Amino acid sequence: MPALVLLGAQWGDEGKGKATDLLGGSVDYVVRYQGGNNAGHTVVVGDQKYALHLLPSGILSPGCTPVIGNGVVVDPSVLLSELSGLNERGVDTSKLLVSGNAHIITPYNVTVDKVTERFLGKRKIGTTGRGIGPTYADKINRVGIRVQDLYDESILTQKVEAALDVKNQVLTKLYNRRAIAVGQVVEELLDYAEQLRPYVADTVLVLNQALEQDKVVLFEGGQGTLLDIDHGTYPFVTSSNPTAGGACTGAGVGPTKISRVIGILKAYTTRVGAGPFPTELFDEDGEALRRIGGERGVTTGRDRRCGWFDAVIARYATRVNGLTDFFLTKLDVLTGWERIPVCVAYEIDGRRVEELPYSQTDFHHAKPVYETLPGWSEDITGAKSFSDLPKNAQDYVKALEEMSGAPISAIGVGPGRNETIEINSFL
Repeated sequence: MPALVLLGAQWGDEGKGKATDLLGGSVDYVVRYQGGNNAGHTVVVGDQKYALHLLPSGILSPGCTPVIGNGVVVDPSVLLSELSGLNERGVDTSKLLVSGNAHIITPYNVTVDKVTERFLGKRKIGTTGRGIGPTYADKINRVGIRVQDLYDESILTQKVEAALDVKNQVLTKLYNRRAIAVGQVVEELLDYAEQLRPYVADTVLVLNQALEQDKVVLFEGGQGTLLDIDHGTYPFVTSSNPTAGGACTGAGVGPTKISRVIGILKAYTTRVGAGPFPTELFDEDGEALRRIGGERGVTTGRDRRCGWFDAVIARYATRVNGLTDFFLTKLDVLTGWERIPVCVAYEIDGRRVEELPYSQTDFHHAKPVYETLPGWSEDITGAKSFSDLPKNAQDYVKALEEMSGAPISAIGVGPGRNETIEINSFL
């Protein structure tokens, strides 16, 4: 049962799409197990660049079946738009499967998300405003709309009525907004039903049967470990579990079926949205990382906050995910720095702390303790093996591996599909 989980080991945007795409030609299924269209993956194939927001990256790999699991929240308009865009570019999307148990992002979820963020002002979380959080809240409050509900108008109407009973009170009396009509929402959602029908399936059954038949299944997380609702930098987190355990609940497979857990790490660190970020740079180095690394959110278009590599976070990701391997991305971005700082610990109120503090207060006060490693000036984008890298680049990778607690089994040396050094096979 070769089941692999591939996830972000920082705050997201680590290059999971590249890693998933690299494996896509060798796996039978690629599964998104949480999140929604607040997660973006950029995949470069030849001279073509693809920005995926909701679809699994494996959709670009012929022969691979892409799956949207029950743990994902789906905006039908975004999904259909993405499918249409890929079809226009000659990508076959007919094999996509969407769980009937996945929850739908409704128009009122988007409205609530946007008005709530504006209402919070300086205390805002920094959401994407795409309705992700309110949809997960509806799911937990048991007033959510699932994909399967689109095929029973009576149930759909009852559920929309139940959800809007409270939301319209909040919108009109607290936010001074117009009430949302039940019939209008139901009509809009029903319009999507037939367009989605060819893709809807019992994905839990499909995936478990595939594993029983020794098919290779790759579970692809959105966002990153430090954005996990339970294990991230709460409250500046997403509304789901991007960590490895989320693959089990978000796809409906047991933990005994997971054989390998791969964490994606950037050779430096980035973050989008509000929240603490100990190694964040506000100088010309930070601006250079942003410019050279093309650090702009795939989904939001927001500039990413940039900082040096944080080994404390990497160790934490290894622990909470049970990582067996790392995929180190964007090593090429660091070419040209004479010396490269790496955060090895934090200073908190005069104390040296080498593990991520559980206290939100302590983490907000954490200051990075750096060790500086020698850099390199040679172009590494053509490197095909570890030995092709300059010695200082090799030493940098080895140092990160030792600090992070799991072997680095692959290294990204450029944005292209083939610009990757594979040290240990993931399969």
